[in-house]
Amino acid sequence: MAAAAARPATSSTADAPATSGDCSSDVQDLMANCQDYVMFPADPKIDPSQACCAAVQRANMPCVCNKVIPEVEQLICMDKVVYVVAFCKKPFQPGSNCGSYRVPASLA
Repeated sequence: MAAAAARPATSSTADAPATSGDCSSDVQDLMANCQDYVMFPADPKIDPSQACCAAVQRANMPCVCNKVIPEVEQLICMDKVVYVVAFCKKPFQPGSNCGSYRVPASLA
């Protein structure tokens, strides 16, 4: 999620709706607000800030997940990403993918 912005943003309009192919502004927003909550080590999981949750709520998460490449998955803990989006009340569907990470069927 956060470090997915290893690619520079191509849009500077934060209010522009994210299409399925260009959510670079979402990636930048998530990086700026959520990076501290998704980086390794895997533990402890820390409740994200209101600013992070606001970024999660605004983000086109399926598009963001399509930008999660293997190099990004080495920098961010996908278990923490799942925790953060669930905490922010925009959980992934169990069994869905974010990058190459498969969201567990049971998060309990």
